Amino acid sequence: MSQPDSEAPFCLPRLPLTRLPNKPLPQGTIDTHFHVFRSDAPLNTPRSYTPEIATTADWIAFADRLGIGRGILVQPSVYGLDNRVLAEALAAFPKRLRGIVVIDPETSAEEIARLDRLGVRGVRINTRNKGGLPLAAAEKLAAAVREFGWSLQFQINPDQIDDLAGRLPPLGVRFVIDHLGFIPLTDRAWREHLPALQRLADHVGGYIKLTAPYRLTRDRGYPGFAEVVRALVASHPEKLLWGSDWPHTELWSDMPDDADLIDGMQDAIGDPALARKIFIENAEALFFER
Repeated sequence: MSQPDSEAPFCLPRLPLTRLPNKPLPQGTIDTHFHVFRSDAPLNTPRSYTPEIATTADWIAFADRLGIGRGILVQPSVYGLDNRVLAEALAAFPKRLRGIVVIDPETSAEEIARLDRLGVRGVRINTRNKGGLPLAAAEKLAAAVREFGWSLQFQINPDQIDDLAGRLPPLGVRFVIDHLGFIPLTDRAWREHLPALQRLADHVGGYIKLTAPYRLTRDRGYPGFAEVVRALVASHPEKLLWGSDWPHTELWSDMPDDADLIDGMQDAIGDPALARKIFIENAEALFFER
């Protein structure tokens, strides 16, 4: 059993899906960012939060209701280096799911090959949460996963974007920036950070997730998010990924409505051809080539 952690408050439960989006998602949509939790799985101590239980079966029901065809399961920080919950999900849905793990930089090639056969397609580096890997692990991990074609996925602070723009391209692996690099939306502060984010997407292997506006501002309606999405769609439509961020961990107020989030994203993208790229084609090329 997990030890209690007084500094890891319980997350709010997700809202039930009470309606469908105003416009259906493109047929075959891929959710590139979600987490699952099992009630008996041990949690890290220390950790940044204590999750509400949300199982793989719960996500499947959520995805089926919305018409989401496939998904990328991302290892949450509360499980640290223990990827067993993720591995079980991939084994249960080998055609539908791929995974992003958190592994020790010294992990053997044999273990990486085993994970690859399961459907793992990347490693997450998370500088924002207890239990995450630091940026210093990037070089060693890139060398370990390069031959497998995996990507590095980064949950970072906005002040780390410029550093990444210099250190990532020489690593020779594809990389993905979670949640728009956490650039702040309030008071149009995003204008300062957007060019650096676009420089990351300039690189052949660089991708950006258009996810979790509620992590970038506390203002209702997420002012600025649509402007950032439109700017990135105009400059790098082939480098953008959509994810639900379900079940919206680490929130203690203002739990978002999933249909509202999807409506806002689709409205911001606009063009149906570009929507297909962002909701399906880019993720398919990055995660489902095999």
